[in-house]
Amino acid sequence: MSTEILMKPKTSKKTLEDLLTEKRKFAPPKKFREQANVKTEKIYQEGKNSLKFWEKQAQELVWSKKWKKVLEWKLPFAKWFVDGKLNVSVNCIDRHLATWRKTKAAIIWEGEPGETRTLTYQQLSREVNRFANGLKSLGVAKGERVVIYMPMAPELPIAMLACARIGAAHSVVFGGFSAEALRDRINDCKAKVVITADGGYRRGNIVPLKQNTDEAVKETPSVTHVVVYKRLGKTQNTPWTQGRDVDWDELVANQTAVCPAEEMDSEDLLYILYTSGTTGKPKGIMHTTAGYLTGVKTTTKFIFDLKDEDVYWCTADIGWVTGHSYIVYGPLANGATTVMYEGSPDWPDKDRFWAIVEKYGVTILYTAPTAIRTFMKWGEDYPNRRDLSTLRLLGSVGEPINPEAWMWYHQIIGKGRCPVVDTWWQTETGSILISPLPGVTTLKPGSATKPFPGVEADVVDEQGKPVKIGAGYLILKQPWPSMLRGIYGDPERYKAQYWSRFPGAYFAGDGAKRDKDGYLWLLGRVDDVLKVSGHRLSTMEIESALVDNPKVAEAAVIGRHHDIKENAIVAFVTLKEKIGSNGAADREEVINELKAHVVKKIGSLARPDEILFTAELPKTRSGKIMRRLLRDVAEGRALGDTTTLADPNIVRTLKEKYEHLEG
Repeated sequence: MSTEILMKPKTSKKTLEDLLTEKRKFAPPKKFREQANVKTEKIYQEGKNSLKFWEKQAQELVWSKKWKKVLEWKLPFAKWFVDGKLNVSVNCIDRHLATWRKTKAAIIWEGEPGETRTLTYQQLSREVNRFANGLKSLGVAKGERVVIYMPMAPELPIAMLACARIGAAHSVVFGGFSAEALRDRINDCKAKVVITADGGYRRGNIVPLKQNTDEAVKETPSVTHVVVYKRLGKTQNTPWTQGRDVDWDELVANQTAVCPAEEMDSEDLLYILYTSGTTGKPKGIMHTTAGYLTGVKTTTKFIFDLKDEDVYWCTADIGWVTGHSYIVYGPLANGATTVMYEGSPDWPDKDRFWAIVEKYGVTILYTAPTAIRTFMKWGEDYPNRRDLSTLRLLGSVGEPINPEAWMWYHQIIGKGRCPVVDTWWQTETGSILISPLPGVTTLKPGSATKPFPGVEADVVDEQGKPVKIGAGYLILKQPWPSMLRGIYGDPERYKAQYWSRFPGAYFAGDGAKRDKDGYLWLLGRVDDVLKVSGHRLSTMEIESALVDNPKVAEAAVIGRHHDIKENAIVAFVTLKEKIGSNGAADREEVINELKAHVVKKIGSLARPDEILFTAELPKTRSGKIMRRLLRDVAEGRALGDTTTLADPNIVRTLKEKYEHLEG
């Protein structure tokens, strides 16, 4: 791999922007570029005519009726491929059955206890058709809603594709959500059927999905049936409500493997996905058929440089949008082999991910920065136990990745030979909107680089004026096919939430900075961009500075109200090793060292006011740090919703520890 290191001339005084400038650059390896799906920057020129670009990509799908118009735009409401007809299930399965892919592995699954299953496209077709007929036998019709609350088993994507086949919109609820959260989502979309399992596995424990479902549907008048997949086996004593509950296996036992696909309008609802982390009413993000599929099909192919021989693994849970787009719909629309894993990366040991890469010969790995930082904390020994030589491309998703984690990922996991595609997108955007193209883009550790072709993004100031170099708000200046079509049942909230801050533009809610090369650096939610004495500081950049210290494994930074500075900087830090035996004195010494390190890396404005050491940070099951809860801790508020946490006890212990120190 060719590596270009740019050095700035030394000056007596460095600005904040100078200190935050990443000097390392990595050009695409020659061999990778030669074989890449996208080899030249010509694609960016094509993308300037976005309608023509997206129309060309849509033509690669199978349509039963072609569209009359590419885009109908009545701000903020978009219709893509107007009056076109197609079916997502046909595009993800049927189109491949007439080719050699018929016998190709579509889904490779590994359960946490160690079971494995592989479904070819032909086998996947059989299962989807039988379950689709089963749903129809329960009275599910085109246009109705089905909630799916399942573990990471193949039956989850089977259920999604079966809904798509008969034209019922699905709403997948993450298996880590509580009964109350499940109830609220069912009621909001008025689902007719809930699909669940008797349970799932997580770190050797059983996740009580059926028990939660029973609790939830006590207050869901729209539900007529609950379909139960026996993940744990027939020996489990599963509570059962006669007349309502239906055994998955019994439902499909007598169904035929042929279910005619509904012809769907391009703008028919494909799914609703509820955003998490808010304390108010669930926000049902709506994605429709043709534009969404065009977006995920295209980005999967180009950003992951997907080839027929690849074994592709996105480590997300399908309960989140990443799993929808880049485990199920994007890979299958491209005829890929997609890997699913049910459990935790540290069960039964901390090399489980790397064992899976080795076992299946994974070539493309797409995971979260939080997971990468956790792997860093665990050390190099775990990945070094395993043969990772099949990997050729690495991806990052979920939050901004700090340069130190990027470099570790690149060097320790990719052995310096694998491009790293750092991707930015949201539940609302449906597909990746900012990312390198691995055969074309020169990479900078920590930067998502450039908007995808056909996407127009900008960084603006408070008044909506473009920021040529520096930090501001990330906006999207024109519609894109996979964009959300609204919030279910609440169009006014949709307009107010996304289109009111900057007239004529979609405000992503994220901060970003643009460097002198035009590269974009995502700074996280604007809630995570602090104002300290009138200056804007990114929590992500302070976190990166802390993690740069060799003593630090992981850090999360939040702002606490300060009467004078507006925000005081509070850092929650996990150390690689225990503090020395001198107790408070050693602790204070490390705190002072870390504060000085941040000053050296960024400047005195970024010096943390408080640093609290913790063995673990509160994270969701998908690996995201819940900074909202850390703000609750620092502000002394009652803890908000903790249902998404992998271990709610961590944040409660942290709150008690913080209150003790403050008290």
